[in-house]
Amino acid sequence: MKLKTRPYGEIEVHEKQKVHFPEGLIGFEDIHDYYMLDSKEGPFYWLQASCEPDMAFLLIDPRVFMEDYELAISESELLQLSLESLDDMLDFAIVTVPDDPSMISANLMGPVVINRKTRVARQVISQRDDYGVKHYILEEMKRESAKLAETC
Repeated sequence: MKLKTRPYGEIEVHEKQKVHFPEGLIGFEDIHDYYMLDSKEGPFYWLQASCEPDMAFLLIDPRVFMEDYELAISESELLQLSLESLDDMLDFAIVTVPDDPSMISANLMGPVVINRKTRVARQVISQRDDYGVKHYILEEMKRESAKLAETC
């Protein structure tokens, strides 16, 4: 199927890339279907709205820049994803890229969680007080490098 996208123009997508958010994303509750697209600027992914070509969110696995990241969400939120196993779960942070790319940040307070088998997803609220809406990725990576250097 052809899909108009913000990052790549019109591209071919497969049904297996489709992700359904029954409740939408926070602030975008009326849009339920998205496609996961690999980014040409790895380690990122694009979450492209199926019906809005100009609406796409950049995602990242938080463990890429924060090794000890732990997803902390309520059991009821996990139940709503109908997971058979935690191995069926993928989780991502939404990335914000400002004019100054050194200030790129990830929202760890509102992660996107996907059941990889059913492709049903939710944006949830983290139950960890130390995760906020702006974790500066480059800053976190420097901290991780410093920790690694201390152990060597």
